[in-house]
Amino acid sequence: MLLTLALLTGFCAGAQTISGSVKDAEGKTVTNATVSLLRAKDSVLVKLNVTDKDGAYKFSNAKPGNYLISVAYVGFDKGYSKTFELGTDAVTVPAIALAKPTAQLGGVTVVAKKPMVEVKADKTIVNVENSINAVGNDAMELLRKSPGVLVDKDDNLSLSGKNGVQIYIDGKPSPLTGKDLADYLRTIQSSQVESIELITNPSAKFEAAGNAGIINIKLKKNRSYGTNGSATAGYNIGTYAKYNAGLSLNNRGKKVNLFGNYNYNKNLNENFFHLNRSISDTSFDQHSTMTQRSNTHGFKAGADYYATARSTFGVMVNGTLSDNSSGTRSLTPIVYIPTGEVNRLLLARNIADGKRNNINGNVNYRFADTSGHELNVDGDYGWYQIRSNQLQPNYYYTPDNAHLINQIVYNMIAPTDINLYSLKSDYEQNFKKGRLGLGFKTSYVKTGNDFQRYNVYSSSKFLDTLRSNNFDYKENINAVYANYNRQLKGVMFQVGLRVENTNSKGESNGYKMLGNDYATYDSTFKRHYTDFFPSAALTFNKNPMNQLTFSYSRRIDRPAYQDLNPFEFKLDEYTYQKGNTQLTPQYTNSFSVTHMYKYFLNTTLSYSHVSDVFAQLVDTADKSKSFITKKNLATQNLVNLNISAPLTFKWYSAFINVNSSYSHYKSTDPSPDRNINLDVVNFNFYAQNTFKLTKTFSTEISGFYSSPSIWQGTFKSKQMWSVDAGVQQQVLKGKGTIKATVSDVFLTMRWAATSDYAGQHIRANGGWESRLLKLNFTYRFGSNQVKAARQRKTAADEESKRVNGGGGGIGNN
Repeated sequence: MLLTLALLTGFCAGAQTISGSVKDAEGKTVTNATVSLLRAKDSVLVKLNVTDKDGAYKFSNAKPGNYLISVAYVGFDKGYSKTFELGTDAVTVPAIALAKPTAQLGGVTVVAKKPMVEVKADKTIVNVENSINAVGNDAMELLRKSPGVLVDKDDNLSLSGKNGVQIYIDGKPSPLTGKDLADYLRTIQSSQVESIELITNPSAKFEAAGNAGIINIKLKKNRSYGTNGSATAGYNIGTYAKYNAGLSLNNRGKKVNLFGNYNYNKNLNENFFHLNRSISDTSFDQHSTMTQRSNTHGFKAGADYYATARSTFGVMVNGTLSDNSSGTRSLTPIVYIPTGEVNRLLLARNIADGKRNNINGNVNYRFADTSGHELNVDGDYGWYQIRSNQLQPNYYYTPDNAHLINQIVYNMIAPTDINLYSLKSDYEQNFKKGRLGLGFKTSYVKTGNDFQRYNVYSSSKFLDTLRSNNFDYKENINAVYANYNRQLKGVMFQVGLRVENTNSKGESNGYKMLGNDYATYDSTFKRHYTDFFPSAALTFNKNPMNQLTFSYSRRIDRPAYQDLNPFEFKLDEYTYQKGNTQLTPQYTNSFSVTHMYKYFLNTTLSYSHVSDVFAQLVDTADKSKSFITKKNLATQNLVNLNISAPLTFKWYSAFINVNSSYSHYKSTDPSPDRNINLDVVNFNFYAQNTFKLTKTFSTEISGFYSSPSIWQGTFKSKQMWSVDAGVQQQVLKGKGTIKATVSDVFLTMRWAATSDYAGQHIRANGGWESRLLKLNFTYRFGSNQVKAARQRKTAADEESKRVNGGGGGIGNN
């Protein structure tokens, strides 16, 4: 803290002004060029600024010393001033002229490296490709270690203390939630990821879904003309070995760009958990170990055609093909609480085989002219196939484990098919000295789930028609938005309004007992509603070194498709999971103020109110049995303070992030044993330190700490922390990179939580193979003529995120 204060106050004594201007080779002024004030002796950055409409810049309150000016602007080589001395008088630097880049660099290699973390008023960018300790990780682990992001025991994500995070992949909302989303993120290797954007204040252009904001995972793009690519190979070892490999190819010409990549991932992981559940006069003390195998093939291929200087047509297809299996073995002593005696033992197995396949297609068009008109049109289709075949035997033994008392065996087969269609268009133009954006989006989703539960006997199995179910869900969302921003003198404002109309229908068909006979039932539900989502931001930026932003937004979280499905999915004989057809959207109103000082220290204070919060709870049934479900159970009030700062020296760089929040959950349930009134102050600390020891060798140490918090409205969690360490060596004249790291060095990534709800007390804890040795090699080949590949945001929106979703149950991680 003393070091931070010294850096912030060191410029205040003996300060003077440095001014100058920037022009191009023809003498024309250059507006919005980035101007850096550098210390002459070691080129360390002292201050940043941008040129105004006259090409002028000014640095105030500069400390006496020797400096030079560096200027950067897209399409030009960097420009530099001569070294000058600042004393007691103001200094006017001679005009700096920027030149167009030459065709050849004459053998000189220019290396531009992004900072590990970039902090902006509306988002934080984690540049994963610059992190040594990201090697061998998957996207789920990268998120777990990102500033302000928390992952609970069931892989549910929260950002700055709020649930309801919207996950985007390359600007496209992910079509999965809950366990399916977590499984998908684990198929994305760190070698594929360029950066992670934590967007806490999305504008009206973005989907209204996601009360905590948006996490956008940007995958690497090839940025060169000609034919080029890269190959990666990785090996991780913990309890079991894991392998990953990938190949990326790109061919870019003046008219056509062809691109594609393929990644393979083979994993064998082990998880463990302990669940102690007390209800009435009985205690269940479950100890479980789970192993999970997966073989995943991921691919992407596409083409862009540059028809004219203003028009581009594109097509893209990507997908994931994954085979997985898991095996869980649990032993549960069942105890009669008044005497403390074990009256029987439950040995349960859970053997599951499954497939998770998806293919997404996109066609797109972009028009942009030199007068500021821009039109983007996207059409998308997504196909998802999820297959699950689960065998669950339950064996009851005497307390001494010597004799089998009884056995009950279930077989659950649950095929799910999902089809998504979407079309969107975004248009922008200059308007009234500002920027006006208009757009629309329409989407249609159809899901089908056929849940079949069989009672298994020694020689045959029989369909349990009372526990089997067909669930079909259809949803149509239509949206329009308008967004306007304008820079006034010293003030920029942005206002937006998004209107979304939702139409949905769910049908759950099965059988029920009517007297002595079976009768069909249809629990159909329909919903039609229209919501307005305003957003606004006001930034005072007269002094770019000292900016203040006020913002407001209203957002929505719709239930995941499977969270609406009322069928019962057994976890063991005494615990099952079921959806809730009465689940309705939750809404969030957020207010925040952000202060950015010298592009260095970023502070954000925010307040959010969430109504009808999705609470994941463990309710009771049949006296001793429990079921996991979600309800609109509570409201949440959240106050959050986030402070972050980068530190940069000649051979050392770091990023430090401190996040603290106060969260209060309060339910509206009139039942005393179902009442929730929980509050907690949560503190998170994240730090990343990089030491560049030579031109080709560097090391990194990173870590995080999370204090006790609240998960899903009903669980109080305990603290968690971890430290990673790694090294990196450049080889083969810079074309190859070898990375080695150890994650969770001290083996402290262990979770624990408690809950008191519906007359039962729960204590749970667990962990996984968090300490791993990870080795990775990357080789880059082909052309190095830099030309950025086109980023594309497709149309499959918020409805995609909710495919087959919902948080997993206790122990189902």
